[in-house]
Amino acid sequence: MSTVVKKDGFSYLFDYSACSICQGRCCSGESGYIYVTKAEIENITKFIGLDIKDFMQQYLFKKGYKYSLKEKKFGESYECVFYDRESNGCTIYEARPLQCKTFPFWDYYKIKVNELKLECPGVKDI
Repeated sequence: MSTVVKKDGFSYLFDYSACSICQGRCCSGESGYIYVTKAEIENITKFIGLDIKDFMQQYLFKKGYKYSLKEKKFGESYECVFYDRESNGCTIYEARPLQCKTFPFWDYYKIKVNELKLECPGVKDI
């Protein structure tokens, strides 16, 4: 059974069942930023059982005045440090940042739907 979501203000639907087959395209590909707030950092550290200082050294880097999760390189691609290629999933899924929770419903994609469709097989026309 698939779960299809429609969000007001967006011209597409999202079918969550596609996540099981896409090989984490939203978690990998071009290098980018996965911004985290202080509350998200605290939530993730509790989830994985690390203190904040160790977590920040191991998993974060500062970009301007914000913090982003690090990436790891795989071939020509970059992946979120918490993406697990073997299970095709997020190792911190229950504590993942809001940026990840809201994908693919980002304002950026309101006008870049064709770009999004190339990345995400779960995006469908209404």
